[in-house]
Amino acid sequence: MSVDPKHVPRKPPSACRSMVELRAEIDALDTALITLLSERSRYIDRAVTLKKQETLPARIPSRVNEVIAHIRTEAAENDLDPDLAETLWQHLIEWSIAREARSIPE
Repeated sequence: MSVDPKHVPRKPPSACRSMVELRAEIDALDTALITLLSERSRYIDRAVTLKKQETLPARIPSRVNEVIAHIRTEAAENDLDPDLAETLWQHLIEWSIAREARSIPE
């Protein structure tokens, strides 16, 4: 299931009148994030096949740098702390590379 985060039905934070309402919105966003991360992991699985075909290693430092730069820019443009975004993506990238490395010969 694909989720477009710009179309997740939700109230703006200012419309939440209680912590119960606010928590429900946070939970809905968390569900959307998990759905998107799951979808992203399927792309990582596809990368394994393509990297094998193209004889590419699991870790490509220039690509890691490119992703981090992109995420920092996206975070800044969306009023999210770029350092937080980078920290989260560093973990995601390392997990992805480790997942790929289990299937891609050195």
